[in-house]
This record gives sequence, C-alpha cells and structure tokens, in this order.
Amino acid sequence: MLSNYCSQDGKNSEHNVFRGISTRPNQEEIFSEFLQDQDVSPHSVQALTMDIRKLAKWFSTANSEPWDVERVTVRDITDFREYLRQEKKQAVSTINRNLASIRKYFKWLFQKDHITANPALSVKELKRQPLAPQGLTRSEVRKLLREVELRKDIREKGIFSIVLYTGARLSDVTYLELSDLSISERTGTVFYRHGKGSKQRVVPIPLQARKALLSYLETRPPVDSQRVFIGERGELNRRGIQAVFEKYRALTGIENLHCHVLRHTFSHSFLSSAENGGAGGNLVQLASILGHESLNTTAIYTRNSIDQLADTSENITY
Repeated sequence: MLSNYCSQDGKNSEHNVFRGISTRPNQEEIFSEFLQDQDVSPHSVQALTMDIRKLAKWFSTANSEPWDVERVTVRDITDFREYLRQEKKQAVSTINRNLASIRKYFKWLFQKDHITANPALSVKELKRQPLAPQGLTRSEVRKLLREVELRKDIREKGIFSIVLYTGARLSDVTYLELSDLSISERTGTVFYRHGKGSKQRVVPIPLQARKALLSYLETRPPVDSQRVFIGERGELNRRGIQAVFEKYRALTGIENLHCHVLRHTFSHSFLSSAENGGAGGNLVQLASILGHESLNTTAIYTRNSIDQLADTSENITY
C-alpha cells in the first residue's frame, strides 16, 4: 500500500513524494520507513505525504539545494510557515495541520537518529482569531418559530422557547420537572436542578416563553410522570429532545440547529439587548443564568463574530 506514495528506489514512481526534487538516494527510503512506522489510515498517510512533499519542494527552491533532512533548520521551518501564510494565503487550520505533520516526521527522525537535533521542536503553530460561539441569526430564529407555528407543534414551541429565552442546556430541558416551573401571567421562573457540575440555578422566564409553556402544559398528556416534556411513549429522553431538533433542522434547512446553538443565541441576545435600546444584560447576570462558574467562560460571548469583524473591515478606507 505504501508503494502508492513512495517508490522503493526513490526515483521514478509517479507518486514519488520528492518527484522533481534532486535528493540524496536515502531520502525516499527514510520517508518510506517513516510511513511504515505510522499506525494511521490511508487518508492520513496521504496527508503526511502531501505535507512533507510541500516542505521538500519549498526547501529545494528556497535554498537552491537538494532536499536533505539533516540540513533542515529552525529558520527553514519558520520561513516555510510564513510562506504558506503570506504567499500561499492558506487557512490557519491548513498551515497548522502542515506543521503537525512536519513535527511528527522530525520527531521520528530524531528518535531514529537520522538527525542530531529536531528543528521543528520550537516552531509554534499559528494562533486562530478567537471568535464568539455562533448562534442563529434573527431571520433563522424567525424561520424556526414560524415553521413551528405553521405546523401547530405546541410541544416543540415550548422546547425551543425555553432554550431561546432562558439559555437552557440539553440536560436542563430533558430533566425538567413540573415542580421546577413557577409560571403566572405576570411572572415566571424555572429551577434548573441538573446543571453541569450539579450546579443549580433559578432563571426568569420571559413573557413569550411563558405563553409557549402554558399552551403546552394545557395540552400535555396526563401521564404518570413529573417530567415536563412528554412523547408518545412517555418521558422524552435526551435522544428524544435531539430528535426534535433533527426534525426541524430538516424542515428549515438550518444546518446548525442544535440545542447548544440556541443557548448561544440566547446569550448573544441577552448581551446585545442594551445596544438595541433595551435594558440590556451584563456578564455577571449572564453567567448566573447560564450556570457558569467563571466569568471567563461567559466572556466568550463578548468576542466579535466573523460578521462583525467583516463589517468593521469594510469601513476601512485608504
């Protein structure tokens, strides 16, 4: 199988990883030995081959000398990283994958005494721009709730509403009991007793969510269970709740329609409401609602989204 990627003589194979590069006779044999030592899938073998071949071709061109693992320096790998970023304009994830392959190869070379020092050891990966977790857009939320209304799925509207308006987790929704709800026409709260790390919290329920939940409770099947959300066969478990999301993912075409995405949507809306003229919310309040132990966890929602970065970039003039 490895012969598909490396020839035994290192000269004439169509798939020669160093094809077109003048190499010392043992370079192909060394790389072939490396691949044989790797307990990875054929796809990974191909990726490793492409990544090392890319470095070898660049090395030969940049240094005007044949590819030789013994002559690769830290400067070479650093410059190669910058070449991929500046000239090839490759994505950070692609560059980092390439660097991972290079580190893997040179670590093996060092362990097998093919080189006396590992030049890849100190070369760091590129940092990705930290972005806020992505939620649904307003138009996507509207599309979801409109589809629910058209289908008169009262239970589903209750499920989506409690996540969209209180930032519930999947486990919160799954194990929610009737006694955890305290709802009237003017006010309402929900007690989430099964939060992450067994942390419990009380969260206010806004009007729209209260309406949706009260409508569902009026039609809830009279079963011998305290769970709020009931299916045809009794209590809805985690898989049952996920099936609701899968159903509407197919109906709406919203590919990232998941419970945690609606939780992200709530978080963004909570913090941005002040920008839209509302009372607004702060990180301390949001952390309390979401059940976060640390404000550092909640602070991810203050990061820019890729759309916000793009809008800002569009305003640059020279």
